[in-house]
This record gives sequence, C-alpha cells and structure tokens, in this order.
Amino acid sequence: MSDSPLNLSTGFDVVESPKPLWQRLRNNSIVRKAAIVIVLALTWEFYARWLAEPLLFPTLSDTLRAMLASITNGELPKAAWFTISLLLKGYIAGLILAAVLTAIASSTRIGADFLETLTAMFNPLPSIALLPLALIWFHLGEGSIIFVLVHAVLWSVALNAYSGFCAVNPTLKMVGQNYGLKGLRYVTSILVPGAFPNILTGLKVGWAFAWRTLIAVEFVFGASSGSGGLGWYIFQYKNLLVIQKVFAKLLTVILFGLFVENVIFKTIENRTIRRWGMQS
Repeated sequence: MSDSPLNLSTGFDVVESPKPLWQRLRNNSIVRKAAIVIVLALTWEFYARWLAEPLLFPTLSDTLRAMLASITNGELPKAAWFTISLLLKGYIAGLILAAVLTAIASSTRIGADFLETLTAMFNPLPSIALLPLALIWFHLGEGSIIFVLVHAVLWSVALNAYSGFCAVNPTLKMVGQNYGLKGLRYVTSILVPGAFPNILTGLKVGWAFAWRTLIAVEFVFGASSGSGGLGWYIFQYKNLLVIQKVFAKLLTVILFGLFVENVIFKTIENRTIRRWGMQS
C-alpha cells in the first residue's frame, strides 16, 4: 500500500443525473401556469354546465364560439385595436411625465419633496374619479381618456423609479463618478440599470392601473358617444343581454393582460434583470 496521500483529482467529474420528465415539467413555470389556466378553464366549463343558466354564466365553449364569431366579422379586432391604441397613448404620455418628475426629484431635494408630496396626494386618488373633471376640461373625446390614463400611470411609475434610484448601491454610484460619468450618461449607465427592478415594477403596476381604468372609462364614453372599444362592447352587449359576447370581451381583456405580463414584461425581465444577475 502506498503511503502517498489519496489524490482526489483523478479525472472524475461530478455529473448531475438527469431529472425525471415529471420533475422537469414541474420546475418549468410555463407548464405550471398552463396547468393552472387549464384547471380554471375546465372549472368554468363544468360549473356553467351544472348551473345551466346561460343568461347568468355561459359556458366557456359558448364564450369561445362568440369570440370566434366576433373575430370573423372583424368586430373584436377593431374594438381591441381602438382600446389598445388609446392605452398606448396614455401610457407613453404617463411614462414621459414620470421620467421628468423622477429626474427632477433625483437632482434636487426640493424636487424630491415635490414628488413625494404629489404622490401622497394623488396616488391614492382613483383615476376614474377624475373623469367628470376630464369631461369638463377636455370634453368628450380622446383627450379626456388620455388625461385619466396619465393619472393612472404617472404616480406608480415615478414613485417606483425614484425609490429605485435612491436604493442604488453607493459603491456603484462612486464607480460611475470615478469614471467621470455625468448627467444623462451617468443616469443611463449607472442609475437606470441599478434601479431597473424597481422601474420594471412601476411599469407593471402603471400598465395594470391604466388597462383597468381604460375599460371602465369606455363604459361611460361608449354610452355617451355610441361607439368605442372593448369596454363599450361589454356595456352594449350587457344591455342587449347577449351574455356570451359580454364574456367573450371580458375574456379578451384577460387574455391581453396575460400576454402583456407573461410575454412582453417577461421578455424585458429576462433580457435585463436576469441577464444582469439582479434576480435569480
């Protein structure tokens, strides 16, 4: 027997054994979420069939048929585009104002106090409560809707962005200063990447507030003008007691929300926060 110490580096590598298929599926978030959606869809279908009251709660199959008919005759794409175009206008305008307020708050103490005061005043105020004033100021039209949407987006985005800037690691800030970064370059290279998890949270919250506010506002505008987007069709078909089409439009609103959250924002998160190692 040799007296030499045991050499553990003998060329053997640690190889992780392949996981069973069911475990790989269980660890996949897409599969888990798809399973949840399937369970909810089956629950909807079976409960509606058991209830047997189509005027109260239509089945999922009837809702999908109504949705397909609305897509075929062009009604649903037209209504969805009308709603989404308004959403984009209000959302982008809100983001621009939030960026301005955040820049002012990050540069001066008075700006920070100004943003905190305005946020405390207006963030708890429901956006839909401003609709009567919007109608007085901007009359019946896109201006009133965009005004309400800006309020829905502005405060959550500005507050989260400013909180993120304040929470950026001081060491990271000093590194940027040592490299001579100033002004816009300092903000885009140091502050924005360091605060991006908070910024992305604000973007998600702002979009959700704007989306549900827009659907509610379209009830009022649709009832007044006789035309509109998804919200107007929900209101109109409720009055006509065509409940399958009401549920079809509601399902469209839900599916669009799932798409934005799990495709658009998830892609942004994977290409930024996860790639930068800021989230596991």
